[in-house]
Amino acid sequence: MEQQEIDILLIEDNPYEAELTIRSLKKHNLANKLMHLDDGAEALDLIFPKDPPGKTSAHFDPKLILLDLKLPKVDGLEILRRIKGDERTKMIPVVVLTSSKEERDVVESYKLGVNSYIVKPVNFESFAKAVSELGLYWLIQNQKPPLTGQ
Repeated sequence: MEQQEIDILLIEDNPYEAELTIRSLKKHNLANKLMHLDDGAEALDLIFPKDPPGKTSAHFDPKLILLDLKLPKVDGLEILRRIKGDERTKMIPVVVLTSSKEERDVVESYKLGVNSYIVKPVNFESFAKAVSELGLYWLIQNQKPPLTGQ
């Protein structure tokens, strides 16, 4: 899938929670251009490709990144730090979707510029509802800023 075709980038290492998220988005026709990655290093390689000399990758610009914090190789806070610290990607909406209720994770996420922090509901129905509402808001209702300087 070409980078510019991605509406939602889901970065989640738990296969069960990833499947629930994708199924909830599909139910509302919001998963047509979704990419799922299950490790932080792979996510950073996609978002910030290492270009050969003299060649520049297409700008990575999904409508939404759904980010878990507890990931293998590179954790979600480091991914968030890199996304929000780079001029090319800082305007991409990032929603942390995690099981962590730890105050330091919430505070650090907002300090780094997260757009929303959601603790995953334990109940399947609540989780499915939260994900579909997230998708509807960020993909349909939210007005994204125009690309500048690209």
